[in-house]
Amino acid sequence: MRVVNGPLADLFRYNRWANLRLIEACRDLTAEQLDARAPGTSGSIRELLTHVVGAQQTFILRTKGRQHEGGELARSSAWPGFDVMTSIAVSTSDELIQIADAIDADPQVDLPWQGKVYRYPMSFFLLHAIEHGVEHRTEIKVTMADLGVQRPDLDGWSYSEAAGYGQEAR
Repeated sequence: MRVVNGPLADLFRYNRWANLRLIEACRDLTAEQLDARAPGTSGSIRELLTHVVGAQQTFILRTKGRQHEGGELARSSAWPGFDVMTSIAVSTSDELIQIADAIDADPQVDLPWQGKVYRYPMSFFLLHAIEHGVEHRTEIKVTMADLGVQRPDLDGWSYSEAAGYGQEAR
C-alpha cells in the first residue's frame, strides 16, 4: 500500500526554504562576519553553512546505505562561494523532498561504519536531516544576533506565508 507523504515532503520544502533564506541573508556579510563564532555554537557562520549543506549530501547517501564518499562538503571544506552553496542546497533539498515523497513503508538501510554494518530505518535519516538543519541554522542565527546583523525569520508562520497557506476562508 502506498503511503501518502505530502505532509512529510512538505517538511523538506520548509527545510529548503529555510536554508535558502539563510544563505541569502548571509550573502552580504563580510569575510570577518562569516568567520565569526558566537559563544556556545559549534562553528563559524561559514563552517556551519558548509556543514548544513554538505550534511544534506550525506543524508541522501545514507538513505541509500552509503556515506562519506569524498564529494560531500564538510566543515573543513574550502568555501565554495554563495552561488555553489545555493546550487547544492537546491539540488540536495529537492532530492530530499523526492525521497520523503516516495518512501513506502519504512525500509531498513544497512550503513557501513568503521568496518561494521549498522541497520537503521530510512526514516531516521530523514528525521536527522530535519533536526540537523534546524539545530545549525539556529546556531548561525545566534551568531548573526551576536554580531548585531539582521537575521531572517525562519519560523513556521513565515514559511506559511511563503508557501501560500493561511488564505482567508470563504
